[in-house]
Amino acid sequence: MSIHTTLRYDDPRAAIDFLTAALGFRQLGTHTGDGGVIAHAELAWDDGDDTAVLALGARRAGDRFDTGRAVLYLTCDDPDALHARAVAAGAQVVMEPVDQDYGSREFAVADPEGNVFSAGTYRMTG
Repeated sequence: MSIHTTLRYDDPRAAIDFLTAALGFRQLGTHTGDGGVIAHAELAWDDGDDTAVLALGARRAGDRFDTGRAVLYLTCDDPDALHARAVAAGAQVVMEPVDQDYGSREFAVADPEGNVFSAGTYRMTG
């Protein structure tokens, strides 16, 4: 089984630019619809151990899947370096890097449309 996360954006092109520049996502593919609007794009996040795919597309008024903003967690080995990269790319800092009481070092930034990307060393166990 796989879980695929999809985010909707008013400006999907700007979101792709932000996610690749600020957080190091890798663009896999893009499908444009009417008027050249990005209907669907896939981006990969590689943490060294695993790869996750994030899908995104244009927000459409009345779309039953447009549920609002999201919070996503990215696992990384060096959150301070990723935080510095995100800040250099203009990310809005939600939480500066901090050592959590459960052993993870984490930070959080918001993308230009308000989705929050938290990143840190915490690795979920199954």
